[in-house]
Amino acid sequence: MSLVEQFVRTAKSHENKLAIIDCATGQRVTYRDALLRTLILSRKFGRYAPGMIGVMIPTSGGAIYAVIAALMSGRTPVMINYSTGAAQNCGMAQRRLAFRTIITSRALLEKIKCPVVDGMVCIEDLAAGVSPLNKVGGFLRASMSADRICRQVHLGQDDDRAVILFTSGSERDPKAVPLSHRNIKANIDGMHQVLEFGPKDVILGNLPLFHVFGLTVTLWLPLTNAMTVVTSPNPLEFRAIATAVREERVTMVVGTPTFLAGYLQKSDAGDFQTVRLLITGADKCPESLRVGFLERHGKVLLEGYGTTETSPVISVNTPGHNRPGSVGKALPNVQVRMEHYETGESCGVNEIGKILVRGDSVMSSYFDDFEATALHLRHGWYDTGDMGYRDDEGYLWHVGRLGRFLKIGGEMVSLGQVEDVLQRNLPVTVECGVVEVPDAVRGARIVAAVTDKVDERAAVARLSESLPRIAVPRQFVVLPFLPKVPSGKVDYRALTEMVRDAVQNDGRN
Repeated sequence: MSLVEQFVRTAKSHENKLAIIDCATGQRVTYRDALLRTLILSRKFGRYAPGMIGVMIPTSGGAIYAVIAALMSGRTPVMINYSTGAAQNCGMAQRRLAFRTIITSRALLEKIKCPVVDGMVCIEDLAAGVSPLNKVGGFLRASMSADRICRQVHLGQDDDRAVILFTSGSERDPKAVPLSHRNIKANIDGMHQVLEFGPKDVILGNLPLFHVFGLTVTLWLPLTNAMTVVTSPNPLEFRAIATAVREERVTMVVGTPTFLAGYLQKSDAGDFQTVRLLITGADKCPESLRVGFLERHGKVLLEGYGTTETSPVISVNTPGHNRPGSVGKALPNVQVRMEHYETGESCGVNEIGKILVRGDSVMSSYFDDFEATALHLRHGWYDTGDMGYRDDEGYLWHVGRLGRFLKIGGEMVSLGQVEDVLQRNLPVTVECGVVEVPDAVRGARIVAAVTDKVDERAAVARLSESLPRIAVPRQFVVLPFLPKVPSGKVDYRALTEMVRDAVQNDGRN
């Protein structure tokens, strides 16, 4: 079954169960009504050009209906990042993927001060244009059996595109990633084999749907498993989200370390009492965050790992198999191989290499990008561009991006490892990032960016106890903030530019 068919059959089997609790509108929508709304909206989408249709709506019931309705109408949803440069992102997506229509929200455009782009259609106008006849027609269709509904909507095949997403662009220009129904279904199935979840669960939908973590884990996973989603349009509303977790008795919370750190800081005792699965991913989890949730809420924070190209989950720690610091064991239907970055040979246990992944959750190619596809996909294996190793019990340890390794004095240095050691030696209120700057003598050297002044001499002394001399940053740059991409990851392209400018102005290059 395609994702659409799974949703239809789930909705018909659990008609009176809550599907969506929308924190922005206060609406509590059953599976029957969610199905009704997607059926009505899919007819509205039928008036637009076939092929692809953009979706730029914050996480909400409306965003969920738009994604499902697009597929029901035979169109592929293209998820557009609205957090920074929304108008530019719309234009870029339209040009690269050759489509025109973008479903958005007038409230969003006003909030982010985004000008109207040619082809934009506001979902508020679509909702206002639903006539009594449309409602009657939708009600009649929603009242039919699941088999009859499935014959009247576009279901799609396993290998059809279910979505097109863009990579974060934290290091290079974003790439367009088509994921099929098979890709996303395989990822959900793999998670189901190692984590328990089902109709009794209530999951927090706090992640943007233009991020694969949000799309797979907080849209398709719950709505094909008869769960309830509590949606919140802004993951940075830390206090409000912590309150929603308590009041709606949420049982599953997933998020990036940045978002979860905010919820921890703004939450009160008892806010996470009903949560039984607390999972973080998309960036390295600080030890202080794990300790914080355990001490304040008595909850074990589990870390996982994934990429946009793998739909996204590759590995995850579970309640029964958890090794803090690692990113868990690979899902049962995902193969992981470590490859030596120079020889291409398979690495042994505890030997660091490039992380390669194979399985049904891996995309088939980048969209219209032969060069990137040839670079990252070889003989069925996807080269993540990440470096890591597997220990003797099969746990995967992520040590950083290959692009964040430097060769200094003939030795490979992981900037990610330097960053981890530095962060452990800084106050929890100070963020840090480590980048490379040109050096006239050695070719490159390491500079640390911090968000508050530190005792540089003491920091260097502490770092020297855990790192080789060539890996210790000797210069610190104080910045008001670290630039981030929407998922909360540090934007290393922007950070490198900021640090190099600061170093040049400082005159210590």
